This record gives sequence, C-alpha cells and structure tokens, in this order.
Amino acid sequence: MGIDSGVRHHVKKGARQAPKSEDVYLRMLVKLYRFLARRTSSNFNQVVLKRLFMSRVNRPPLSVSRLARFMQNKDGKIAVIVGTITDDNRLLTVPKLTVAALRVTRTARARILKAGGEILTFDQLALRSPLGKGTVLLRGQRSTRESVKHFGTPGKPHSSAKPFVRSKGRKQERARGRRKSRGYKA
Repeated sequence: MGIDSGVRHHVKKGARQAPKSEDVYLRMLVKLYRFLARRTSSNFNQVVLKRLFMSRVNRPPLSVSRLARFMQNKDGKIAVIVGTITDDNRLLTVPKLTVAALRVTRTARARILKAGGEILTFDQLALRSPLGKGTVLLRGQRSTRESVKHFGTPGKPHSSAKPFVRSKGRKQERARGRRKSRGYKA
C-alpha cells in the first residue's frame, strides 16, 4: 500500500485563537466577547472577538474625519472601531458622534466630547448593545502604512512601488531606466 500524499493531517489553523498581548484589560474584553459570541446568535460579536485577537498592523487607526464621513446620515447609531481613533486637524468641525473604540487619542477624545459626542468602552457597549443592534462596525485602511508603499518591484515597468533610496537627489536612482536621455525610460 502506498502513501496518500494528498492528505494533510494535523494541520493547525492559521488564525489566532487568542491575542498575543498580555494586556489584562484586553484579556477581560476577550472573555466577555467570547461569552457573547458563544451565547448569542449575533454575527457582530464573533467579528469583534476575531478583531480583538488581531495584531496591531491588522488593527489600523481610523481618523475622526473618516469616521465623520462614514457616519453621515446614520443618526443615533454607535460607531464601533476595534482599534484607535486618531485626530485630524484638517476637519474643522467634528459632528456629534457616539463611538466605541479600544483607544482614542487625547486630542480626538477632547474634540468628540466638545462636540457633545460620547465615547464608550467595549464593556459599556456590551451592556448597551449586546447583539450589536444600532451599531456601525468600521475599520481603518491597512494599505496606508509606509512599508506597504515599498511592496513590489521598484523600477519595473508599470510598477508604482517606492524604492528604498537614501535621498531624492540628482545622483540617486536617476540614471539608466529612469530618464529618456540616459539610455531608456522604463
């Protein structure tokens, strides 16, 4: 009898089953949302639990300006962000918002509260909306990290990947392949 090489035994799941962080407050939230995800039929709680496990790269921040844009025409709803809410001084007036987030920066917190808004923690959210009714689940963009701009092959035709260059001077990566006058332009 031969070996069935097509079958993979004892394959572990790649997804996290618990957060890597040792933060006791995060661990308490995980306990709470593990219970809610198990005992309620709400998909919202399962998504929040999964996001609580995520690494910091996968919990990108969301600015107040984007938050305000996403919450237009959603009066009375709670914006839920499993991550950080940051300030954006390009937004001149912050609307009245009710938000639940893991963390809110000092200036963002001051502006939201000054506008008559409310900031909830996830345990307060669980009491107010245990099934996630009347909430809008949001998240920031992952692709805005500086390191993502370098992904790919710089210099390759039709690639917009950013090269790692010491400076943007005349002598740095401005020769063959970059200018028509120096051989060719890729």
